[in-house]
Amino acid sequence: MIRAFAKCLISEVKIFYFICFFDYSRNMNKIRIPAVITFVSSLLFTLFSLSFSFDVSLLAFPLSFAGTFFLFYFLLNKTIRLEMYGSVAASVKFLQYIPFIHLASFVLRRAGKNGTYYWYDVVTVFLWCAVFISSLAVLYFFKEKRIFDLNPEWRKIAEKNKGSGIIAAKKLTPKRIFLEAMDWIDALVQAVFMVLLIQIFVLQLYVIPSESMVPSFLIGDRVVVLKTPSGPKFPLSDVGLPCLKKYSRGDVVVFRNPHYSLDRKSEVRTVVSQIVYMMTFTTVNLNVDESGQPKADPLVKRICGEPGEQLVMQDGTLYARTAADDEFKPVEFDSKFACWNLAPVAARMNTMKKRAVQDVPLNQKSYDLMLEIEKERRDLDLSSAAFECRAISKAFYSIFNSVGKYDAEKTPLSLKTYDLFSNYYENTKKLLSGKENLSWFNSFMCGWQENGNPGASRAVFNGDYYAEANYRLNVMVKLAAGRTFLRTAELIAKGYSADDINGDSKIIEYLTMAQKLHFYLLILDQRNMPVFPESLEDGTPQYIPENCYFMMGDNRFNSLDMRHSYEASFKPLTKNDEYSVLYYSNISPQYVSKKRILGSAVYRFWPANRMGGIKTR
Repeated sequence: MIRAFAKCLISEVKIFYFICFFDYSRNMNKIRIPAVITFVSSLLFTLFSLSFSFDVSLLAFPLSFAGTFFLFYFLLNKTIRLEMYGSVAASVKFLQYIPFIHLASFVLRRAGKNGTYYWYDVVTVFLWCAVFISSLAVLYFFKEKRIFDLNPEWRKIAEKNKGSGIIAAKKLTPKRIFLEAMDWIDALVQAVFMVLLIQIFVLQLYVIPSESMVPSFLIGDRVVVLKTPSGPKFPLSDVGLPCLKKYSRGDVVVFRNPHYSLDRKSEVRTVVSQIVYMMTFTTVNLNVDESGQPKADPLVKRICGEPGEQLVMQDGTLYARTAADDEFKPVEFDSKFACWNLAPVAARMNTMKKRAVQDVPLNQKSYDLMLEIEKERRDLDLSSAAFECRAISKAFYSIFNSVGKYDAEKTPLSLKTYDLFSNYYENTKKLLSGKENLSWFNSFMCGWQENGNPGASRAVFNGDYYAEANYRLNVMVKLAAGRTFLRTAELIAKGYSADDINGDSKIIEYLTMAQKLHFYLLILDQRNMPVFPESLEDGTPQYIPENCYFMMGDNRFNSLDMRHSYEASFKPLTKNDEYSVLYYSNISPQYVSKKRILGSAVYRFWPANRMGGIKTR
């Protein structure tokens, strides 16, 4: 095989040498140079497509070589050297296809297990660009208005065949039908490749898959994503156009999800899935995760944090500070797009539009309850709370002395909010069963204090609104739990049954408050966000690096964005309390590198009644 290739290559070089230096015809001078550049670039590209790995990359070289050989045979040999009019059509076709053939070869070469070096990709891309540009130059002179200037004799041949174009008209025969069908297939294939190139380097049509951007976008909205200013890259490589776009807060961007790795295997699957998705008119999506579910990739979100900023979000307000100003200040611009109360928005949109908002995370009643809890937390007097916690612990100790048992092992309660309140009767009996449990309860109620005083203040948190708020929220949960356990213990001491205790008005009151707090903890990290990037242990602020951004969806309660990870676990409400209440959280903020941004959403073209530019300012 190698020997045959070497012989073929030598023969090609000989003919190429003859064409370049011994061609005495001056009629082809206009296309000779771009044609030679096309061939040489294609030949070098083919050599760079060689692979010695036994994987899919082996297909790159024969594919590229076949395209280069036929390009040489029809264009340089028959059309330019022999000036055969009948070979023009074949030359045109191979000129049209050679960039696509090499692009496919590039993807196959990069898809191999060994990959390629960056400099290798740079050279290969440069050669591809040379092939693409020079082939367009040759095709320019092969247009019907110019082709006969290359060789006046060709006009006579065309007229003799009773055709005005390159391919003469013939009678309707099976052969003609076949050729017409092949022309249609050819047009379709070229259209697919052109659309693919446009999607890679110019613009892409994107379908909104979720309600994370309501009310800006509804599910099924179609938007145009401009990619050229964002520096699009060749498939499976880091080589591409330079990024000319300077992103700002408020821009709606499409970007690769950082929760998914960009390893070669995943990227190959992504490229293949994009082609299949396009060719099946968005009906087949092969871009799925390990469980077979469609990947949330790419994502459409709004830029909310810029380089050089440290962010924190509390009670729905985004705050930012910079190295020049170390005080967190509200980002007024963010409130223009952030949607927290979707209930009235959904009602209005459902009335005005045929396509309704499908999911409203919080109804109006729940939203008002959320605001109520936040107000109570802000108004909480920590000194009074510390005094009440000590009083509850002391009163519980007195009841323990009258009804408690001293022979039980230590069985500390679960600090998960649901566990604290769902089994409050059994939990109270555990606390009354031994001194060890009583000691645990005292630590639980009073451990957050220092020498009988609140253990933290705003100054301690260094302006961290999130940490301060969660510290207060932790105290509120402890107060609700302590009141419930103390009242239950009082009723147990009086001989009340479990049913009687469940019907007690004060118990009902305390449990109602507990339910409110539990509800708020369930939405805590959809409503708020800790300081990001996290400060150092000594309190030194850290900032979003250069060329990195922080993104969120407009529909803040229904957006799995850069605030969250895809894994959740129980976390303490505050680091300032050893016995902190635990809540279920997936909070894990991260920024997105500029190189992951694919483009900017600039225009909504569907539905027709909502066509228009994307609001960013």
